[in-house]
Amino acid sequence: MASTHSNLDSAQSDLKALKGEIPLIGLTGGIGSGKTEVGNLLGGHGAGIIDTDKIAHQITAPGGTAIPLITKAFGADFIDPQGALDRPKMRSVVFEDPSARQVLEQITHPLIQEETAKQALELAKSGVPYLVFVVPLLIESGFWIKFIDHLVVVDCPEETQIQRVMHRNNMTRSDVENILKAQTTRNDRLTLANTVIENQGGLDELKPAVLKLHQQLLKILEEPLSSS
Repeated sequence: MASTHSNLDSAQSDLKALKGEIPLIGLTGGIGSGKTEVGNLLGGHGAGIIDTDKIAHQITAPGGTAIPLITKAFGADFIDPQGALDRPKMRSVVFEDPSARQVLEQITHPLIQEETAKQALELAKSGVPYLVFVVPLLIESGFWIKFIDHLVVVDCPEETQIQRVMHRNNMTRSDVENILKAQTTRNDRLTLANTVIENQGGLDELKPAVLKLHQQLLKILEEPLSSS
């Protein structure tokens, strides 16, 4: 894993270089909370959006940088006929075997972080007012929290999450509940949040809340940013 450790060191260095130069916003929430939609809406207001879930799909797509490493660690059976990661098969293994999950994360996390830092540097140069890192496991990873200036948590009741994901991903309740168990608790996220966006309704209710959030985040530009 020497190369992935090198990727991780490079990502940390690049993100540290941005600290204090532009507001760095962390955006997270449990599965099905609507964090991607909040990120898209903030992007519509001119924010620079880096979505780590999209990057994760990119590196595990056919030809993705993680595919050779996953094949080596888990075997060709975990790659589908198109050459992408077989997500349902991998999901069933990592939720049953914590050591398998750790191996997968050792492969994917440094690659995701490297691409995240690359996109962040490019967006910062483009003149966006602030950067938003959309990270499903932001709190759990321990990596991101030290870089961000402001943590936004998108929240809704757990039952709402379950129903949304079952409908969206055609998953069973049991599968969704297993994912929820692997994520930090709703209470822990809310405790750490600087701002909470409630997303129990539809898009018409979410849009004004995100506009208010955008205006709030712009005010961070008027405050001195920490360089620590």
